[in-house]
Amino acid sequence: MGKNYVFDFDSTLTRVEALDVLAEITLEGNPEKESIIEQIKEITNLGIDGEISFTESLERRIRLLKAHKNDLAELVTRLSAKVSPSIVENKSFFTQYSEDIYVISCGFKEFIDPIVAAYDIPSEKVYANTFTYDQDGYITGFDRMNVLSAHNGKIDCLKNLNLRGEIQVVGDGYSDYVMREAGIADK
Repeated sequence: MGKNYVFDFDSTLTRVEALDVLAEITLEGNPEKESIIEQIKEITNLGIDGEISFTESLERRIRLLKAHKNDLAELVTRLSAKVSPSIVENKSFFTQYSEDIYVISCGFKEFIDPIVAAYDIPSEKVYANTFTYDQDGYITGFDRMNVLSAHNGKIDCLKNLNLRGEIQVVGDGYSDYVMREAGIADK
């Protein structure tokens, strides 16, 4: 049996947290921009460190963003320029092992899919949240039925994949660490 490589997206495949970048876009011209961005970063870190639930972190950040689906194209452009150098340098690894690579992220498919497609990772190997929108296209929240929108969602997602062989998890936060602690990842 081979190896399975499970990557986080934010601050792993990219050097940034995507919702922080989306905030930069959506708050352009807002006099309270810096204060709101700091709040979003603080909430992000509380979630990463496990001090608040992921669901609460996500709800609070989305409420502050006031983002529209039209903002996502600019987000993808900016994220493309922020892919981690080690990922860029090892693009051939991703191409060669694309069938063994999974992205499990508490981020959103709407911006993850276009970034990882450049590394030959197909959409069906990307497990992430999805936004919900109002009739005018504004992001109102996320699909609460998605396992990744809940606390320890990455554990449940990885269990549900029922992968065979060694599982190596690469990520930067508490939600990545707990997959190994739960005994469902080898490294």
